[in-house]
Amino acid sequence: MEKTNGKEAFALTTVETGIQNPGLELTEEGINPEGSKRAEEQGHSLKGGLEPPTRLRRTLQPFTRARSFCKTHAGLFKKILLSLLCLAYAAYFLAACILDFHRALALFVLTCLVLLVLVHRFLKRLFGEKLTRCLKPLENSRLKFWMKWVLAGVSLIGLILWLALDTAQRPEQLISFAGICMFIIILFACSKHHSAVSWRAVLWGLGLQFVFGILVIRTDPGFNAFQWLGEQVQIFLSYTVAGSSFVFGDVLVKDVFAFQALPIILFFGCVMSILYYLGLVQWVVQKIAWFLQITMGTTATETLAVAGNIFVGMTEAPLLIRPYLADMTLSEIHAVMTGGFATISGTVLGAFISFGIDASSLISASVMAAPSALALSKLVYPEVEESKFKNKEGVKLPRGKEKNVLEAASNGATDAVGLASNVAANLIAFLAVLAFINAALSWLGEMVDIQGLTFQVICSYVLRPMVFMMGVEWADCPMVAEMVGMKFFTNEFVAYQQLSQYKNKRLSGVEEWIEGKKQWISVRAEIITTFSLCGFANLSSIGITLGGLTSMVPHRKSDLSKVVVSALFTGACVSLISACVAGILYVPRGAETDCVSFLNTSFTNRTYETYVCCRELFQSTSLNGTYNPPSFSGPWEDKEFSAIALYNCCDLYTSAVCV
Repeated sequence: MEKTNGKEAFALTTVETGIQNPGLELTEEGINPEGSKRAEEQGHSLKGGLEPPTRLRRTLQPFTRARSFCKTHAGLFKKILLSLLCLAYAAYFLAACILDFHRALALFVLTCLVLLVLVHRFLKRLFGEKLTRCLKPLENSRLKFWMKWVLAGVSLIGLILWLALDTAQRPEQLISFAGICMFIIILFACSKHHSAVSWRAVLWGLGLQFVFGILVIRTDPGFNAFQWLGEQVQIFLSYTVAGSSFVFGDVLVKDVFAFQALPIILFFGCVMSILYYLGLVQWVVQKIAWFLQITMGTTATETLAVAGNIFVGMTEAPLLIRPYLADMTLSEIHAVMTGGFATISGTVLGAFISFGIDASSLISASVMAAPSALALSKLVYPEVEESKFKNKEGVKLPRGKEKNVLEAASNGATDAVGLASNVAANLIAFLAVLAFINAALSWLGEMVDIQGLTFQVICSYVLRPMVFMMGVEWADCPMVAEMVGMKFFTNEFVAYQQLSQYKNKRLSGVEEWIEGKKQWISVRAEIITTFSLCGFANLSSIGITLGGLTSMVPHRKSDLSKVVVSALFTGACVSLISACVAGILYVPRGAETDCVSFLNTSFTNRTYETYVCCRELFQSTSLNGTYNPPSFSGPWEDKEFSAIALYNCCDLYTSAVCV
């Protein structure tokens, strides 16, 4: 036993016996008698047996043991609690589905997605290595070569057969297919290095875009799923009214555009920031990027940036790969820029939906643009340098820097203020500039007896052939060409606002032609136009992209300026090719209006169904002289209500049979 001095012996004695004397103070010189004196003054006794601290320690011993037990079995308690929560949720989920499955559809979809992720993680952990070993024989170069050509041959034969069978009923779809071929030929002619084009990336990208289009537009499950998703997004965005009505009042929110659309940007920006903080956005982006990378053979960095553009804007997506921008090749930078120009961000998506634009078309157009942007970028600016990221399996995305969800929500809303103000400023400035340009063009036109010369009129003539090749009917081409020109030379907000006006006129039952001027476009033309406008490819975006990327890698400003115009042109073509795909795949959906039953009811308001049915009735009516009643053919023949229906239609619309 080691030697101890008096102080240590005293301390050991007090500790071993479990008795502490609060009246004694231990100093370097020994025991301080003043402490005993102070203790006596405070009523402490040196002779009372066990003191209060010792009794307190013994009282707390059960709690200490319980805490130690909980720490030891924390894992077991966590599993038990998690199991109880899962059982409770399962009971709740089953009850909700049994009571009303339609009402619980959103809950069912979310639950299935979570289960799918959990099953994927479990299977990957359990069979990941075995699956990798099973796929090793496929790495044989000769086998890969034959598999590649067999797949290419089957795809080509399938495309030819599909076009031959599907377009037999709708020949106008062939025009859209010819439009795709035209744009690809133009881009290949503008290619930087013709011999270095990676046709694997081009064909895979266009193929994925086409397959996704078939899934979303043509198949019933895919169409219904995206239609449902669009409706849920609209319902979700409608909650913005709760905040904006409190701040601005119900009247402004209902009647003023700025208080309708711009608050949605703030709300959506807040939600996206929360999802980014939780890591959900990064997870989805990485999965999409992984799939595109293994199919198209592109590098991890460029693929990740393009996949990120589905959710964030053209200046935010490069932040995902900011540490790698300095070492990226020109082809990779071109792909990053093209992805930004070819897509829209999730934040402005909410604003476009608030205009009344079809939500499912906007969502599918933005997703379809990702593989097409990579494909066409590699067609225009193929890789001729050695990339440093070719062999990387992936790029890890960090979570948000915020400390908690509340900080993420606050930062997201604050950051979205700049975007909302930028949108408002651009709309004010560009609409004012457009009005000035139209006034100047009209003045110049009147000098040579040309009436009504405007920027839209010029676009309607110059871009009409291109729009026709997208699959738009010739009668609708001038109006669609106007909007495409407005999107490219001003911005997509102005163009979508114009499209929403045409759509509202159609839905309100306005006559299609008034004094020789078309008032709205067909549903097919609306869908094609929605796809063609879905992207940030306009002249003003050049400055935004250069400013954002230059701030990240200032020493590469010359490289960025070298490829930005080519990327803008490529991004614009991505949207146009997406519109061509929509033109090929679009078919009228839903049951046609039963006009006989519809006109047999009393109708007084103009709607799109009213206009369609009245037009059919007019076409089936023939006059039998001045004093004889008109005769009816088709489904209205021998119907007693036909004359009454004709009278009601003539109150709403003009026709020769109404005279």
